[in-house]
This record gives sequence, structure tokens and C-alpha cells, in this order.
Amino acid sequence: MSKKILPPEDAHLFRQAVGKVQAVKSDSWLLRTNNKPKPKPVPKSQQLEFDVSEKLQEHREVFTDKLFAEDTFSFLAPGLQKNVLKKLRQGYFGADAQLDLHGLTSSQAKQQLLHFLHFCVEDGCRCVHIIHGKGYRSENNLPILKNHLNMWLRQHNDVQAFCSASAKDGGAGAVLVLLHLADKYAD
Repeated sequence: MSKKILPPEDAHLFRQAVGKVQAVKSDSWLLRTNNKPKPKPVPKSQQLEFDVSEKLQEHREVFTDKLFAEDTFSFLAPGLQKNVLKKLRQGYFGADAQLDLHGLTSSQAKQQLLHFLHFCVEDGCRCVHIIHGKGYRSENNLPILKNHLNMWLRQHNDVQAFCSASAKDGGAGAVLVLLHLADKYAD
């Protein structure tokens, strides 16, 4: 690389801009001015076990008709406008997460659902897609998970609205759920 030669007026201008300089005596630098050692951060324990059942209002009376395989269903929390449900049906919100409950027992599905909804609210998911199936293999063509899900979602504190998904997203075998935003995402 060849040495670049500056015209004298540029060199003079540079020296004026930089000002007075001092030669560095040492190439090491002391970052702390006091000699006290920095305290180690206190580890925070992760709360792995939590009670998700507190999210369900078991005492809330939920009277719903029994749903059959091809029946669709919906819910809108009190105080919300009807156009929220309309926007949910039209896919306005877009699903942020998905849960598939196929093949699970009722108790397994309930645990999976409660954990899923808890983490979705914590992560700031606004709309989720839950696949429950149509229940064709159920006795008397009466789907168990679909009926339980209809009741559980109505009882859940963080659920604002839900409706059966569009045909391309599972139709009567899936549901779109609009969740309440966690306080940390509310602004």
C-alpha cells in the first residue's frame, strides 16, 4: 500500500481539527476506578411448575348445547363489539400459534390447552389456532373434545372470543381464539 500524500493546506486543517494530542504511555486501560469486586448477580429461579387451573373460572355457569361433528360454534366475551367476532372469522388477526389436540384424552387435552394458552398470553400471541377434530370416531357422532373445548374456552379468563375456523383452516374441526394481551404488551 502506498503512502497517501496530503496537500499542506489539508494537513494544516486536519491538525487544527484534531487539536493537541499526547502520546500513549501504556496500551492497557483500567476500567474500574475502585478496587471493590463487582458483586455477582443473584440467580433467579425459574418457576417451572405453575397452576394453570386458576385461569379457568370453574364456578362460571356455562350452558351450551351439545355440538355434533359438523356444527360450528362461537363466543364473544361481554363488553366486546360484534365486529371483533366478524374480524376473527375473516382472518383479520392471523394465527400466531397452533395447537393440535387430536388423539388426546379429555384430561390430557385440558392440560395441554391450559399450558398452551398460558404461554401464548405470556409470549404476546393475540390469536391462536386450535385443532380439536370433528369427532367422527366418537359415540353417537357426539365429539367429546369439541364440546369440552367449547366449555373450557368460555371459562378461561384470557379468552376474549372464539369461532370455528374457515374451511381451509379446519372448518368445524378447528377453532380460532382471540386472547387478551398480557399487561407487558398492552401499550
